[in-house]
Amino acid sequence: VQLVESGGGLVEAGGSLRPSCAASARIFNTLPIGWFRQAPGKEREFGAAIGGSGSTFYADSVKGRFTISRDNAKNTVYLQMNSLKPEDTAVYYCAAAAYIVPTALVAKSTAYNYWGQGTQVTVSS
Repeated sequence: VQLVESGGGLVEAGGSLRPSCAASARIFNTLPIGWFRQAPGKEREFGAAIGGSGSTFYADSVKGRFTISRDNAKNTVYLQMNSLKPEDTAVYYCAAAAYIVPTALVAKSTAYNYWGQGTQVTVSS
């Protein structure tokens, strides 16, 4: 499975972006997909995830501002990011799991087997 992110960019604080993650395989539609981010000098952290059934999970830092969704016909997952803050600046990665991920593990990067190359999101103050 290959994952390709796009849709990052530069935006002012309070603005919106919608990165997307396109997969090479239809099996992607049944796999849990997560979005993680990594800011310079910091560890990679969980942002959001969506299960094969459509259930969604969010980190507290993005809850209420970010929405994850998937379009199975296009093998694509989206991350709608609203009310962006400078602290959201990071490289955003999508990741796919090869198996069902227990709810307690959806925020763990080790639960995911396939990773995209990342897309830069920069929020100016």
